[in-house]
This record gives sequence, C-alpha cells and structure tokens, in this order.
Amino acid sequence: MRPGEFRKVVLRVSFFFIKIKYNHIMSEEEIKDVENNLPDDDVVEFVFNNDGEEDLKATLKKFRKDLKEEKVKSVEYLTLLQRERADFLNYKKDEFERFTKSRTSAVERIVEDLLPVLDAYDMAFSNREAWEKVEVNWRTGVEYIHQQLLKVLADNGVMPIEVKVGDVFDSNIHEPVENLDTSDVSKDHTVARVTQSGYKMGERILRPARIKVYILKK
Repeated sequence: MRPGEFRKVVLRVSFFFIKIKYNHIMSEEEIKDVENNLPDDDVVEFVFNNDGEEDLKATLKKFRKDLKEEKVKSVEYLTLLQRERADFLNYKKDEFERFTKSRTSAVERIVEDLLPVLDAYDMAFSNREAWEKVEVNWRTGVEYIHQQLLKVLADNGVMPIEVKVGDVFDSNIHEPVENLDTSDVSKDHTVARVTQSGYKMGERILRPARIKVYILKK
C-alpha cells in the first residue's frame, strides 16, 4: 500500500467515525473530492538497505510515523468539525431566542393597541339589561366577533386575568382604583368589584386587573 493510498484509508475511517458520532453521512462525491485534493507523496512504500533488501524495521518505523501524522491530522479535522458544529448550534440557539423575543414584543404591542377595543366590549356587556334589549341578530354577531378576538389572543398566548368578587387582593395581578369600607372582617382586602379586565401573556402581566377593594373599617 502506497502512502497516498494509506492516507485515503485513514480518511475513510475518519469519515466513518464522523458518521457514527454526528450522524453525518458524506456522499461518495464528497469523499472523492477530498481524496483527489490530497497532496502527492513521493515517499516509497518500502524502505531498502544498502544491499537492496527490504528493511522491515525501517519500513515499519516509517509506517508508524505516517500513521501518527495522519492520526494528528484526523484529530485536527475532528476538532475543527466539533468547533464548527458547536458554533452552528450556538448560532441557531441565539437566532431562536432573538426570534422569540421579537415575536413576543410584536404581540405585546398589538395587544396594547387592542386593549381599548376589549374594554369597549366589556363596557357594552357589563349592563346586561341594556345589552339584552339590543336586536338579537346584531347582538349575536358582536358577541361572535368578541369571542373570535379572544381566541386569536389566546392562540398567541394572551389570556384575560381571572378575577372575581371575593378574591383576595393580590398586588401582582390587581391594581386597586378605590378602597371601600367594610365592617365584615371576612371581606377585608378582597375584591369588591372589577372595573377593568387585566391581561397576561404567559407569566408576564400585560395589564393588571383594575378593581375596587374592601378595607376593614376601624
């Protein structure tokens, strides 16, 4: 086996281990392209002594030297491949994070623009007696549009903050707009009325629910 052929064998073994470790299969064309670009090697296959006889010890020594050099090159190629793979994975991770942040910011801006519209729906629905007097087909159409709007927001991770009368006041999701005196100890620091709905996106509060809260009268 000539040294040039030996190098090709070593390269193919390297490609095999790359396939196992990274599940990357090089095509035959890619392998041949690498092999064809290997530098020419003028070293003969065997080493002969002064009598013209093959020097097995020197030949073995030469093969070991060639093998060591090819092993070093294989390690360098593998290290380079690992570094490039790590850089690519980090790039994908950074791009995904940038995309997620950009998308979240865009959704938040849209929701902020829609909040007055949602408030208008809530205001219209709050007086049930007056709302029930609206012509049924028109009322049904408006309610359907409202539900569709809430569905679009929900599909993008935006949900109304669930608040009802009697809930314990929570500064994380409630914004008090008025304190109401109460002599009932059980109502102290509880929600008396929801004046404006709040919304959240995941764990992020886009707008706290505005409420009137009971305060124990001393």
